[in-house]
Amino acid sequence: MAEALLVNRTRFTSSLKNELIAQFDELSRKTRIPKSRLLDEAVEDLLNKYREKSEQG
Repeated sequence: MAEALLVNRTRFTSSLKNELIAQFDELSRKTRIPKSRLLDEAVEDLLNKYREKSEQG
């Protein structure tokens, strides 16, 4: 079976703490937001946080 073509995304591999997996799964299920979109939001927030810190210091 062929892999799906990703035009606006890049596949990467990572890992999470074991205790975060169930909470992450539940958040995605409850909100009906795909995990990839939740990860996009989390990474954007993290980048903004560190951008603001570097601009202040």
